[in-house]
Amino acid sequence: MRRLVAAVTVALVAALTLGACGSSSGSSGAGTDEPTKVIDITFKGSDVTPNGTDIDVKVGQPIEFDVSADKPGEIHVHSSPTEQEFEYRAGSSTFQVNPVPAPTRVTVESHTLGKVLFILVAR
Repeated sequence: MRRLVAAVTVALVAALTLGACGSSSGSSGAGTDEPTKVIDITFKGSDVTPNGTDIDVKVGQPIEFDVSADKPGEIHVHSSPTEQEFEYRAGSSTFQVNPVPAPTRVTVESHTLGKVLFILVAR
């Protein structure tokens, strides 16, 4: 009888463990079900849009910069723990940006123009 109870217990624990592993592998964190936040950035001479505005994103949301520029330059994302820099060329460029991992404000600037482009506000 003890062997039967032990065997059933082992089988139940194994089934629950495998079930938990299977369900967690489909979810990799907060915000992964969110659609990608696409931010259009346009450089024309010394003008840029957006220009100093706040842009709301969700914590963990995928972010993409679609850049249109009349000359090459560089964008700097002051994120933590890893800052990101993107060199864009004249014409069109697209960059995948690391999602913001926690509620915070992240400054995005143009090193080329010395201007704050926008602030990502993660909630």
